[in-house]
Amino acid sequence: MNNQSCIEIGNEWGIVSARQAGRELSKNIGFGSVDQARITTAISELARNIYLYTEIGQIELTSVVKDNDGREGIKVVARDKGPGIENLRDVMVDGFTTSGGLGAGLPGVKRLMDEFDIESMPGEGTTITTVKWLR
Repeated sequence: MNNQSCIEIGNEWGIVSARQAGRELSKNIGFGSVDQARITTAISELARNIYLYTEIGQIELTSVVKDNDGREGIKVVARDKGPGIENLRDVMVDGFTTSGGLGAGLPGVKRLMDEFDIESMPGEGTTITTVKWLR
């Protein structure tokens, strides 16, 4: 099984579309309602960051299978060609915000998901890859 979708994020409707697609895919994979909510919250935060800080980006959703034990999961990749993140250490601290929000952002996404990786090059953009595995 390798269901995949890619949602362009250029306005608030893109955020809504990404959330809906994530909820649908996570439900199809077999996640319960609590994990579906965690996944859609993470997607919402990632998509909102794209919307707030860059011109345009995308959320890519893929069903995946873990190599070592065959468990299924959902992989969420948030990709943009924005300004990049100057100091990754700062944005991974709870309470850090540049938008006046709660600052739960990326640390919250990391807590909601099982795997989290961030790559960012100032002036080139940011790619955040997260995975949630079925228990």
